[in-house]
Amino acid sequence: MSNTKKDKQFFTVARVFFLLIVIPLSLMAILIANGIFKLGVTVKEKAVTALDPKSQEGIKILATNVADEVAGFLMERKKDLLIATILPQTEQSYKQFVNENKKDIWTKADGNIVKASALLYPEMSLVDKNGMELIKIVNGEAVPKDKLVNVANPANTTYKIEDYFAKAKSLSKGEVYVSNVTGMYVSRADFDKGKRFAGVIRFATPVFDQSGFAGVLEFALDVKHLAEFTDHIIPTQAEPVYEADTATGNYAYMVDNRGFVISHPSDYHIAGQREDGTQVPPLEEKTSGELSKKGEEVLNLNLLGFMDPNLPQIAGEAAQGQSGMKIYKFGGRTKFVAYAPIKFTTKDYPLPGGFGWIGMGIDVDAYNAMALKAAQTIEKEAKSWTSTIILIMIVSMVLLFFILYLLSRGISRSIASEVPAGSQGPGHYYSDEDEDDK
Repeated sequence: MSNTKKDKQFFTVARVFFLLIVIPLSLMAILIANGIFKLGVTVKEKAVTALDPKSQEGIKILATNVADEVAGFLMERKKDLLIATILPQTEQSYKQFVNENKKDIWTKADGNIVKASALLYPEMSLVDKNGMELIKIVNGEAVPKDKLVNVANPANTTYKIEDYFAKAKSLSKGEVYVSNVTGMYVSRADFDKGKRFAGVIRFATPVFDQSGFAGVLEFALDVKHLAEFTDHIIPTQAEPVYEADTATGNYAYMVDNRGFVISHPSDYHIAGQREDGTQVPPLEEKTSGELSKKGEEVLNLNLLGFMDPNLPQIAGEAAQGQSGMKIYKFGGRTKFVAYAPIKFTTKDYPLPGGFGWIGMGIDVDAYNAMALKAAQTIEKEAKSWTSTIILIMIVSMVLLFFILYLLSRGISRSIASEVPAGSQGPGHYYSDEDEDDK
């Protein structure tokens, strides 16, 4: 077969090969590379602008949702106590009630983080009209009769200062007294050694018989269950954590209606008391240096105007039942906080603020530094993938053209083998004119 005809066959095969394989493959590679590049740019932009107004609003919504969940949780505890007033007044009945009311919390066991079922109410007691305990359940077990005390005297209560009997005694039927968070203070040194805050919120209500006031029924809510709502939150991410790192400035916390912090990743900021029953004072301008040296850093946001005037302003707005957001400077760093009120109300937690509020705090400078680092990593990965795809495309093209060359040679040889040698003279090409000549 002549060289001209072989060339025509080669280019015919090449055109078909190019149209069916090379062009689609090239377009696909270009689209993939462009897609990866655009994805990298988009993710980078989102990382750098993570605290744009839309994202800030999202964090505010998160704060509001958590605040509503806490309010619902506290309302359920109030209902539990009112339900308990109709139970038989026996040790067995109260033991069953306590042991059936549990909720999962995150904890560490043998170095592993696990969810474990924990009692909601580590204490429950029935007290007569004079304040003498008649039945008391502690950690699911009944306290012996000779260990019962008169809680009309606060010094006899678990934390030596509790006045829940006097407060509940003055209420009407169906009303519930809810105490402030009460517990032993955890210093900064103890916190660094692994100790964590433990305390309770008392729920107490009067009980009546045919003659009138007969006593008080109360239980103590373990505040670990309250802290579960905030301890595991990183405001800028969906995945929960065991304990937020305050060094990042990216965490959630809870404040009561007095302005005291009652849940925080750093437990030494939570209000508590000493062994003798005296309260550890909160930081104030005159005492902050001395208390900080001792590792006692209780925070009351109403008193922190000396650190930043925005802090008491935030607490004041939340106490008025308002939610909001603020960006401000604190300690030389830019801070963002979204806050929302916990709409649980009683005589002890009146409107408009109710129980307190949820805060979602972010150190904007630290977060932007992390976001920029993440963006640079994303950009580097995108460039790496794009380069890899281009390299693969080039190698593929070389291989494809080599395969094309081999394929065209094979086709030419096959056609040549089918034409008998000498059937056409030298330089003679078969055409329709040859057929006409016949």
